[in-house]
Amino acid sequence: MRNRLIAAVLLALTASVLLTPASARASQQAPLAEVPAATPRWPDGRVNLGAPTGTKGIWEGGGRLALNPNSYDANRGLGSAPIHIDDVPLQPWARAMVDYRQANSLKDEPYTRCKPSGGPRFFATAYGLEILDRPDLERIYIFVIGGPHTYRTIYMDGQPHPTDPAPSYLGHSIGRWERDTLVIDTVGFNERAWIDRNAMPHTDQLHMIERVTRVDSDTLEYEVTIDDPGAYTDTWTTGFSKSWSEGEEMFEYVCQDNNYASELMIGEGTLAHRDSRITP
Repeated sequence: MRNRLIAAVLLALTASVLLTPASARASQQAPLAEVPAATPRWPDGRVNLGAPTGTKGIWEGGGRLALNPNSYDANRGLGSAPIHIDDVPLQPWARAMVDYRQANSLKDEPYTRCKPSGGPRFFATAYGLEILDRPDLERIYIFVIGGPHTYRTIYMDGQPHPTDPAPSYLGHSIGRWERDTLVIDTVGFNERAWIDRNAMPHTDQLHMIERVTRVDSDTLEYEVTIDDPGAYTDTWTTGFSKSWSEGEEMFEYVCQDNNYASELMIGEGTLAHRDSRITP
């Protein structure tokens, strides 16, 4: 009698499991991943690339433009990138420059010396960035927190570039909307910055097209096309993603008072020396 009762209970439990829909069983086993909210928009329907009214937040993260196994810090992980350094159409002198800079641990890095970086390096600056859209001024401002704490001005008034813009670290940028994507066209660079942490060079012939798309509330897709016949044999395109950090905001960052990256200023071998000075 007891054995028959146990068998009946087991049969009932089995039937209950089999009759429960698969979707319900899955929901009982593990919580569903949180789906990002829809892309925020202004009342006129335009995409809001910044914090919705009444909230705050910044864009953080960003990657390298190309995987480089010969990077000075490759042992820390290569991260992700859509292309390999071998597929970047560097001219021979430019490829030799990249190899030299990596072999010397980026010791001549302008960014470490608090110089602004245009284009991709600007979007990947440490501690994140904030995008401020001012349609009343026909401008979009992009502020970065780390590095030299600089900002870019994107002119949205429909005017072309100046005929002969004065060369600068950030260049002269004009923008337009292509549906939900902000397209930034920039010329007028000087040759004093590096366009990314891979130490890739550029010349004053650089013409850069950046495409910035907020695909949902938490994700910003950044794509850049580089056209520089002085350093590359062809145009090339790459990019990375950035993540929204809700509740974060910009803070004061003075590069000169926080510049402890001695291995990036003097060269390979200085890291151990620096650690020996600060280790109790």
